[in-house]
Amino acid sequence: MSDTFKIGLREFKSRLMVGTGKYPTNEVMKEALMESGAEVVTVAVRRVDLKNPNGSFLGHIDTSRYTLLPNTAGCRTAEDAVRTARLAREAFSTGLIKLEVIGDEKTLFPDNEALLSAARTLVKEGFIVMPYTNDDPVMARKLEDAGCAAVMPLAAPIGSGLGIRNPYNIRIIVEAAKVPVIVDAGVGTASDASFAMELGCDGVLMNTGIAGAKDPVMMARAMRLAVTAGRLAYLAGRIPKKLFARASSPVEGLIE
Repeated sequence: MSDTFKIGLREFKSRLMVGTGKYPTNEVMKEALMESGAEVVTVAVRRVDLKNPNGSFLGHIDTSRYTLLPNTAGCRTAEDAVRTARLAREAFSTGLIKLEVIGDEKTLFPDNEALLSAARTLVKEGFIVMPYTNDDPVMARKLEDAGCAAVMPLAAPIGSGLGIRNPYNIRIIVEAAKVPVIVDAGVGTASDASFAMELGCDGVLMNTGIAGAKDPVMMARAMRLAVTAGRLAYLAGRIPKKLFARASSPVEGLIE
């Protein structure tokens, strides 16, 4: 089945995107990325020595196999995020950027006002912007109108593993968006990833859910299968929910 989606002008088959932080070792990270089937992997720009990027964990990532998605993790202002994005473009020769502007230290929720400001600046500079935002349909629409190539609403706080806390808002975002919707943050296990896809999301991005598992490599495989299963279920169309039972076999015409 040909079921691809586009971010900007780039087309992808895998709907699972995976982060590169928090793994116990670089070798485990490498194995988990491979088992996930991901084509896009995120890289926190501030974790990389930009003068010698391959001297860090990036030396364990096959850049001929994966598309790098630099992110502005750790930025607290629009100006800081824009500056970090510009550094990423120079270091990695890509206009792709996962835009994060954190507004609260405890919840790591985004500062949506600063996020929108940074997004507008980066879009004007030719970046392919993928913003991490709250599960707010109004903000998702504003980011799309600003020219973002995708919107990335959180399922729950970063690293919490709580799963999708507000499926209704996610569904509203999906139904209104004309760009890909990728759930980002809060996915803890395979059923969370599957649920996101069943809601109609175009993809799921995760890091801690895989890297923090007891067996990251096995969890990466579980997440890959879950994303595929959820996507197929969404395309197949589930039966409507009903309050009472309905026999699986027709009762009309039965021989007494």
